Amino acid sequence: MSSTELRHTALDAVHRSLGATMTDFAGWDMPLRYGSERDEHLAVRTRAGLFDLSHMGEITVTGAEAAAFLNHALVGNIASVGVGRARYTMICQADGGILDDLIVYRLAETEYMVVANASNAQVVLDALTERAAGFAAEVRDDRDAYALIAVQGPESPGILKSLTDADLDGLKYYAGLPGTVAGVPALIARTGYTGEDGFELFVKPEHAVALWQALTEAGEGVGLVPCGLSCRDTLRLEAGMPLYGHELSTSLTPFDAGLGRVVKFDKEGDFVGRAALAEAAGRAAQNPPRVLVGLVAEGRRVPRAGYAVVAGGEVIGEVTSGAPSPTLGKPIAMAYVDAAHAAPGTEGVGVDIRGTHEPYQVVALPFYKRQK
Repeated sequence: MSSTELRHTALDAVHRSLGATMTDFAGWDMPLRYGSERDEHLAVRTRAGLFDLSHMGEITVTGAEAAAFLNHALVGNIASVGVGRARYTMICQADGGILDDLIVYRLAETEYMVVANASNAQVVLDALTERAAGFAAEVRDDRDAYALIAVQGPESPGILKSLTDADLDGLKYYAGLPGTVAGVPALIARTGYTGEDGFELFVKPEHAVALWQALTEAGEGVGLVPCGLSCRDTLRLEAGMPLYGHELSTSLTPFDAGLGRVVKFDKEGDFVGRAALAEAAGRAAQNPPRVLVGLVAEGRRVPRAGYAVVAGGEVIGEVTSGAPSPTLGKPIAMAYVDAAHAAPGTEGVGVDIRGTHEPYQVVALPFYKRQK
């Protein structure tokens, strides 16, 4: 396979039959949208959406020292995750820079599944493999062993219940259990990247089409629609969730990103980046450089990543993500701004959109929080 050839998920033919607009995402040919991204977004907020996330990077870690190894390799306390539970965490460089944000599922006492972002899957795999030296633990690339289908939105529990006898009511947020969905063996996880209730279903690639079709049929009566990566981005933006390459990068530590809570200094043993992260924690406590905030437009012009945030004629920050918000009905952005301008309600802040300083209101993240 040539390096320029795009990878295709097991659902590729399904997306094309649905008329999806396809795009290159991290080397994968993925559906951007099927129809209107605004309609897809609002379907997830009010009803349900169906996503193909098979581009995500699954890495299995097994062995007697799997827990100790992951505690060393990642910044979180992975040994304390119960079997059947999941945790949001990060993998950092020795200098504290973020290599990726991850979800780690503990499948059994000595078996974990690490899920990396598609764009970083190889980097994470290489780092874990290197860091496993000296531990009784095996790191396995399982990217081709799984397809990943998500059903997200308020109607998703009802849709899934009609296809499984797994105990969904007992399945908490950030938990996962093995079960059968529409006759297909799956890891059923109550996780997502939309700000809504929902599930992510890890299945064998050869079962993906049957599962997608069963979910589509089960959701027909309640307004389930197929959803592309475009609305996934606006959904996570409204929910204030970071995206690697935008809010997170190797030039930032978790403390710079306002996510220092994921770093656990009280766990046993040393971990990669510990010393640098302890320094970063001290700096953040004393004098935070820039703070991640929400910005809501007063006008209609949409800010994009890289645009300068200004106040009093000075550049005080930079937009990391921006889009029209279907839920709020106006453009929104996440941006790193100087601490002096980070308080919600701060006046006089704008975004430089092609030379014009468009007025924006500073708000606390997230922009949107679902009613429990």
